[in-house]
Amino acid sequence: MSSLLVFFRRFGTALLTGLLLWLSWPERGFTPLIFGAFVPLLWLERQIERSKDSRKGWRFFGWSFLALGTWNGLTTWWIWNSTDVGAIVALGLNTLFMCVPWAAFHLTKRSHGPATGYLSLIFYWIGFEYLHLNWDISWPWLTLGNVFATHPEWVQWYEYTGTLGGSLWVLGVNLLIFQIIKNVFGRELLAKLRRINTLVLSANMVGLILLPLFFSVWRYQRVSDKGEPVNVVVVQPNIDPYNEKFNGTGSAQVAKLLQLASTEADSTTDLIIGPETALPDGLWEEQIGIDKDVRTIRTWLQDYPKASFLAGLSSYKQYQAGEAVSATARKFKDADAYYDAYNSAMLLDRDGNLQLYHKSRLVPGVEKMPYPKLFGFLEDYAIELGGTSGSLGMQKNRTNFETASGLKIAPAICYESIYGDFLRAYFRGGAGFLAVITNDGWWGNTPGYRQHFEYARLRAVEFRKCVARSANTGISCFINQRGDVVAQSGWWEDAVLKHTLLANDRVTFYARHGDYIGFLFAFLAVSLLSFVLFRKLISRSR
Repeated sequence: MSSLLVFFRRFGTALLTGLLLWLSWPERGFTPLIFGAFVPLLWLERQIERSKDSRKGWRFFGWSFLALGTWNGLTTWWIWNSTDVGAIVALGLNTLFMCVPWAAFHLTKRSHGPATGYLSLIFYWIGFEYLHLNWDISWPWLTLGNVFATHPEWVQWYEYTGTLGGSLWVLGVNLLIFQIIKNVFGRELLAKLRRINTLVLSANMVGLILLPLFFSVWRYQRVSDKGEPVNVVVVQPNIDPYNEKFNGTGSAQVAKLLQLASTEADSTTDLIIGPETALPDGLWEEQIGIDKDVRTIRTWLQDYPKASFLAGLSSYKQYQAGEAVSATARKFKDADAYYDAYNSAMLLDRDGNLQLYHKSRLVPGVEKMPYPKLFGFLEDYAIELGGTSGSLGMQKNRTNFETASGLKIAPAICYESIYGDFLRAYFRGGAGFLAVITNDGWWGNTPGYRQHFEYARLRAVEFRKCVARSANTGISCFINQRGDVVAQSGWWEDAVLKHTLLANDRVTFYARHGDYIGFLFAFLAVSLLSFVLFRKLISRSR
């Protein structure tokens, strides 16, 4: 076979994996394709391993980069709408990171044989996803378990496993399908033995697909919302983040927010929710209570005796002399003093009681420079979105908002809502439901905001909590405890939604134990890879 034909065959095979992953992805993909999406790449690895090529590991790494880069590019290209350079860096780095578990799988398979090799792929990939959820360069948008966001009825067992359980499901089915195809087309076994083995594998594959589905559907039919009723109004002010949000006056935007809320709020309303940075003018935390816009909101609340107001704002904290400063603290240009900038949420009631929460899962390269103690000198190159560039401050622990009536609310600001393990501290602390505030208008009318909206449905399943979501330009919504969307707004429109949700203090298995699957598989991955590399080092020294 000519080298040119081999090249195009490999190119097409790698490209097919990328296309299948893209075509399966929310929010308009055909989800079942995910169960065979990695089969072409597994087949390609086998072909390269059986070839006479030199530097097989590097060749497979290159084809993996094409496959996974295609997936990244076609699925998250919309990052370009907010930052072109950032999109190139993000897509390139994420593809590179994804290639590492595949390279480790190839190395393990060559040194320890197919059985250990294929099993190791599950360890390495889920171990990678766990790392990608927890380090400073985190971008878990393409965690495999997220693929089921549009079908929460398929994964009701996420209340036990979280999204990494879905990743395990996807990888397991892909490996079984690959083994079946390998048996059907392989030549290394006797035909009769191949047929028997193929039947066994086929039965296992059908079971692995259907048993989780059957359990999920059974669970879905038996789950209903539980808890105490809470009357919530969600407001979508629809303010253009590029041309209005940070160029107009904050007072005008607050006035619009309150005017919209007035159309649905009444004497029975318990909570009004506005979006991220609903108060766009940066406020010093020591003076928030006397800010004119905050006073306007408090005055407006006098007409709603039960209501509290939850919304986002940009805030600043000045460090006092002698106070320890954070790694993200900035120095005043004209004074020997420091301050931190935050993307915050506040809860305000009619008596002026104010609670603050600082966003703590920040977007790498936009809201923070990864590992600021090491790379703080790169702050000047941070991407500016929303009037503040450079690393924002964070808070160490999750703190629930609590109303005068004792209702506890879990606030999640934008990017935080895709981190299940991160959010579980709220629910272990008694939060009754999840309030997501976001501003997804940066990406324009693209799959980005729709994917972000769908991912919130998985949080509802993981924690069996209702979700109230306020998005500046859409999609705002209410989600029940099964992950069903019970009300939603359109995109790029003024909207107000009103709904009575149920709040409960139940703690699911996942809320209690978190990403235990990821922790276990990360440990196994590190142990196995260390053994493989040690054995390789010993063999070379002989």
